[in-house]
Amino acid sequence: MEHYASIGGIQAQGPDATWVIREHRIEYLLPAFEGEEIEIRTWVENIRKVRSLRKYEFVRKADGKLLVKGETDWVFVDIKTGNPRAIPEEAINVFK
Repeated sequence: MEHYASIGGIQAQGPDATWVIREHRIEYLLPAFEGEEIEIRTWVENIRKVRSLRKYEFVRKADGKLLVKGETDWVFVDIKTGNPRAIPEEAINVFK
């Protein structure tokens, strides 16, 4: 959410809608240890009519090893009804 807000997503989506999480998937590949520097990468994999898939990677900076990969399936909903609604073009454009 911090990334989305930092690129203007909250303003672009309007005051009467928001994103809710439909599903998380996380795969832990290698351990991380205290004091290690970890880089977190995130990107939008796709945007459909009412849903968007965001992916993540956690990479240990010292050796470039992939520690964790994951994804979150988001659904755009009307705040009042809770029903899915079409993602406005303005919100889609913040990812371009």
